[in-house]
Amino acid sequence: MPLSAARPSRVQHTDEAVRGRDIQRATIVAIITNATLSVAQVAIGLFANAFSLVADAAHTLSDLVTDLLVLLAGRRGADPADTNHPYGHGRIETATTMLLGGVLAAVGIGFLWSSGLRLQNMGAQPGLHPAALVMALLTLAAKEGLFRFTLAAARRLNAPMLEANAWHARSDAASSLVVAAGIGGSLAGYPFLEPLAAAVVGFLILHMGLRLAWKAVRELIDTGLSEEELARIRQTIEQTPGVIGLHDMRTRRMADRVLCDAHVQVAPRLTVSEGHRVSDAVYLRVRSAHPEVQDVLVHIDPEDDGDLQTVPPGPLPERDEVVAMVHALLGTDAVEPKRIQIHYLGNRVDVEVLLPAALPPDSESALQRRRQAWLAEHAHYRSISFYGQSAP
Repeated sequence: MPLSAARPSRVQHTDEAVRGRDIQRATIVAIITNATLSVAQVAIGLFANAFSLVADAAHTLSDLVTDLLVLLAGRRGADPADTNHPYGHGRIETATTMLLGGVLAAVGIGFLWSSGLRLQNMGAQPGLHPAALVMALLTLAAKEGLFRFTLAAARRLNAPMLEANAWHARSDAASSLVVAAGIGGSLAGYPFLEPLAAAVVGFLILHMGLRLAWKAVRELIDTGLSEEELARIRQTIEQTPGVIGLHDMRTRRMADRVLCDAHVQVAPRLTVSEGHRVSDAVYLRVRSAHPEVQDVLVHIDPEDDGDLQTVPPGPLPERDEVVAMVHALLGTDAVEPKRIQIHYLGNRVDVEVLLPAALPPDSESALQRRRQAWLAEHAHYRSISFYGQSAP
């Protein structure tokens, strides 16, 4: 009968805890940076009569909210599996990534909208103090540095949620660039530069937000790996000793991890223990060759159950029925069989019976006649074989 095998990772909890702490550290750096910048932007913006700088400070404050979301998700996403979440909490990262993608898309639309309004009211800009331009340039440098720091951490930790937050920092850097261009253009006598730059940045941010949100949606609806990734995992399984076939392999993502299950075909008359050993080998090889795979569910098949050879003649007998049949064929005076092995193959039943010793010739002939008569009357039995043990 088929076996299913799955092994919990012994080091997964430790790795996830370290990864979660690294995500939190990167996010705390972003929180401190955004808090400092927002206070400075408000102060300089009010002093320099730069309302665009004050608006950019409000945008920076919105980053604090998303940073807190990332911090919370990083802590919860690293929690180990429990009764209610047997696969862990990785989808918290996915949901947060989708939320941040939506925020980026909204910010992009906001830039497009504001740029249109500014183009219609280009003569209504107040006089600015040069300190506003200095603050805008400092903000731009800080935001760009924060973007590069967070993006590097996201790629090192393979954290899409952190990558989304990095691009959110880039969107803030873009807004600071827009503010700097607008302030510089106003000081130089070219006020139209700000709305044009805002439109370009708006398109870029909108595209990035939609891309990240769509990636999260694909994960939430259990989209499988690419054909190239599937081919690599399939090759690893097929090269495992004892595997003679593979079918019905499925995969899905959960944050940075991959869950996989596959039907593995082995020789049809392997023992249960040997089939279990093959499943263990498949599990260990896949986990070793593909570190992104968190878990592998291996279903052992003695044949390709997607293409059974014959139409079943009816319900196949269960083990207790087969055992009763063997005792009936042997007779009431026969010795107890040492082992009865049943093979369900091709919608038929093969039975192998090991006796403590060979039967006398007369008893063996009588048993063969009863066996042949039984096979002729019961189509769901393909063969019944009796063997006598010759050595202990």
